[in-house]
Amino acid sequence: MTLIYQSTRDKTNQVTASQAILQGLATDGGLYVPTETPNVKLDFEALKNASYQEVASLVLSAFLDDFTSEEIAYCVENAYDSKFDDAAIAPLVKLDGQYNLELFHGNTIAFKDMALSILPYLMTTAAKKHGVDREIVILTATSGDTGKAAMAGFADVPGTKIVVFYPKDGVSKIQEHQMTTQVGENVKVIAIDGNFDNAQTNVKAMFNNEALRDKMFANGKQFSSANSMNIGRLVPQIAYYVYAYAQLVKSGAIKNGAEINFTVPTGNFGNILAGYYAKQIGLPVGKLICASNENNVLTDFFRTGTYDKNRDFFVTSSPSMDILVSSNLERLIFHLTGDSDVSTSELMTSLNTTGVYKISDDMLAELNGFYADFADEVEISEQIATTFKVDHYVEDPHTAVASAVYKKYLAETQDPTPTVIVSTASPYKFPKVVVESLTTLTGEEDDFDLVKKLEEISGTPLPKAVSELFDAPVLHDAVIPAAEMQSAVERYLALD
Repeated sequence: MTLIYQSTRDKTNQVTASQAILQGLATDGGLYVPTETPNVKLDFEALKNASYQEVASLVLSAFLDDFTSEEIAYCVENAYDSKFDDAAIAPLVKLDGQYNLELFHGNTIAFKDMALSILPYLMTTAAKKHGVDREIVILTATSGDTGKAAMAGFADVPGTKIVVFYPKDGVSKIQEHQMTTQVGENVKVIAIDGNFDNAQTNVKAMFNNEALRDKMFANGKQFSSANSMNIGRLVPQIAYYVYAYAQLVKSGAIKNGAEINFTVPTGNFGNILAGYYAKQIGLPVGKLICASNENNVLTDFFRTGTYDKNRDFFVTSSPSMDILVSSNLERLIFHLTGDSDVSTSELMTSLNTTGVYKISDDMLAELNGFYADFADEVEISEQIATTFKVDHYVEDPHTAVASAVYKKYLAETQDPTPTVIVSTASPYKFPKVVVESLTTLTGEEDDFDLVKKLEEISGTPLPKAVSELFDAPVLHDAVIPAAEMQSAVERYLALD
């Protein structure tokens, strides 16, 4: 029987996986979730010798079961190929007291490549499956990494366009240069005067604007999303949790069936939610440790049951986590309510109107599989320095947040469970904070001086994704007020 996905806000809004991928967001403003947990045979005696591609195929076939095995194979083979600079795709590195799952070996050196390398293939395959002849317009907001990874995946893909919005002063210079130099006839990158939450809120509003949707249809176009709100982004991320466990079994670090923990640097809640779904299908996960930076709205939520976005917004050295509205948390909330679309809709309405919602004590008790804490800027810098001193290994600031929070978890619980740090980006994307943590700066260096310095300090070669930026011309330099985002989209798409 085909697995059905329903909206978190309307149980009658039901689609297949391929339809959910094409739509991106539900038309009622909700997010699509599976109506049941698929049956996935996690035989780690076999999986420990499986390639990443084989693990991904297993997971995708279960969650996206209206794709044929041939279609899944086509998508996987084209996504996880030589564009990754490590044959393992997601290698696991043993450090002092932890394992780092490196998810930054794709062509934009961030974990978003793990899903955005395959999403264009899933989406175009879904379009063919449903006879969609409208142009698919990928509309997305980015806090730094999704935008570049999505553009790299969709650049010049026939039948698509992609529009990316990012906060002008809310990403690293390397992240910004990666986006503004992106080539592709179907690519548009626009900076906004505002933060990521402003960008994401306006993108959601465009998805939910019926008049705009009708205008798109009249012009032979339809929106879809490349954010982790799209299940085509979320489901592929489940695979690397399964793969990491298999590699620990293979190395003898754990016995088959033993629990492990994952510590995940968290902003929009998509990455750690994939870990939650991995646990739901039977992966032996003890704790999912939710690691935030100073924008610690999630830490407070997991500790108190109250989600309150009415707080100061901080621009930090880990910009992909500079988020106060964690969109994917809605999926977890839906499951906590007993899959109640009515209750979920009420809570999300409260968030939209007051900026706050509170879950019941019973729902809060169900979150005992999570632990949450945060790291401030000083702690991030100290963690980068400590990891380098102890292991001669360089972590980016997002990964350092996860490592620092894991150390807090250990101090609080003394939990001996083997723990995997989900390492989400290359340190070369954030050279200023990394080099500053490891040595003294003059203050005159730009990011391109700093990546060379980091190469000297670390002894790891400069990734192609960074070296090719040195001479790349800026192709996208628009900066607009957040309130003008829809107008900019309509102009770019030449909507009547």
